[in-house]
Amino acid sequence: MQGMGLGTGSSCAPCSAGHPAGRRSAGPKGGLSRGGSACPRPVIKEEEEEGGDAPGTGPEHGGQPDTGSVTMAQSKGTVVLAYSGGLDTSCILVWLKEQGYDVVAYLANIGQKEDFEAARKKALALGAKKVYIEDVSREFVEEFIWPAVQANALYEDRYLLGTALARPCIARKLVEIAQREGAQHIAHGATGKGNDQVRFELSCYALCPKIKVVAPWRLPEFYQRFPGRRELMDYAKKHGIPVPVTPQTPWSMDENLMHISYEAGILENPKNQAPPGLYTKTCDPANSPDTPDVLEIKFERGVPVEVTNTGDGATRSSALELFVYLNDIAGKHGVGRIDIVENRFVGMKSRGIYETPAGTILYHAHLDIEAFTMDREVRKIKQGLSLKFSELVYNGFWHSPECEFLRECIGRSQEPVVGTVRLSVFKGQVYILGRESPRSLYNEELVSL
Repeated sequence: MQGMGLGTGSSCAPCSAGHPAGRRSAGPKGGLSRGGSACPRPVIKEEEEEGGDAPGTGPEHGGQPDTGSVTMAQSKGTVVLAYSGGLDTSCILVWLKEQGYDVVAYLANIGQKEDFEAARKKALALGAKKVYIEDVSREFVEEFIWPAVQANALYEDRYLLGTALARPCIARKLVEIAQREGAQHIAHGATGKGNDQVRFELSCYALCPKIKVVAPWRLPEFYQRFPGRRELMDYAKKHGIPVPVTPQTPWSMDENLMHISYEAGILENPKNQAPPGLYTKTCDPANSPDTPDVLEIKFERGVPVEVTNTGDGATRSSALELFVYLNDIAGKHGVGRIDIVENRFVGMKSRGIYETPAGTILYHAHLDIEAFTMDREVRKIKQGLSLKFSELVYNGFWHSPECEFLRECIGRSQEPVVGTVRLSVFKGQVYILGRESPRSLYNEELVSL
């Protein structure tokens, strides 16, 4: 079976330009579709099952079929599964093999707390042909979070888009691995009621219009077989899938470097207060230190390039280290908690609780330095662009031509956004203390009374 990835004439083949072509695609019949072709090609590291095929070999390339795979007569080809190591995607991995797929598992390290080595061994034990564990933390900060900071991106006035920004980053690598493996299919474990199914699939279709998506939680043969967690647990025991031994929290969580979200379970009743033990990235502001941390954050073109703690002199300047440091400081002071009801793209309201520590500090700091340096009329237009940008990101259109256009426009607006903001982080709040900039439009002599 010829792969969709790097073969001659494939619509998924990387182009030489290094960026999305901005073409819309009709997409597979009945599927979510929108976008063009794209061609990111960073180095990919991989973990293989012992004795497994190396990249570019195996049945689809004329090599010898793996003895543990289904027979070629039954084979549906290779599918790359966005794998988390949890119960759902572990069951999906085994189920996909039952359906006749050769499964390549992909686990993104995007800053979450995870035993990646244990997840790799688990996936291989369950029959994955290969396991890719990719650290995308740095590119997540530099290529996804920084544009959101420049935009002052905020969905429905409160949500800083932590999950929505992570999905296109994860999906981009998912498509790259599918291209390398010659896989015609990708699969994910997102439910049929949430936003993530849309975010994953729109990104994949934009980057590779002919890719085929397997979404088990939308397939009757899957969700009718597994109507609840009990059926998944029974299936896991039957197939030797390790079952979690720790008690399940009565809500679901999703974590990345930027934030952690909590929803479902007891949180679905919007009048229920979040229990004290829910929060994991931030401490209770009431129990936070009685002395603030005073920070100076330096911006160039609207991007934070250095943070200095005036108390102990600690400095961070690389993107990833800077962001991790701000997460630590904000978390210590209980900064970044919100409890909201939002409008999902799929047509329902949902209650979500979020912790976005570093993102909250940077939102306030960037808002301040931008107001200090940007022309009034340009800023009015830019605010409208930011509103549209936030909506597109939330709805899954990061890789669309219109979102790329907005990022270019917003990036152009950030040329004068240069300078340093001094702020205090204390008891769940961020307080702006002062700012300075060589591009300031503030005229002290003119404004003086």
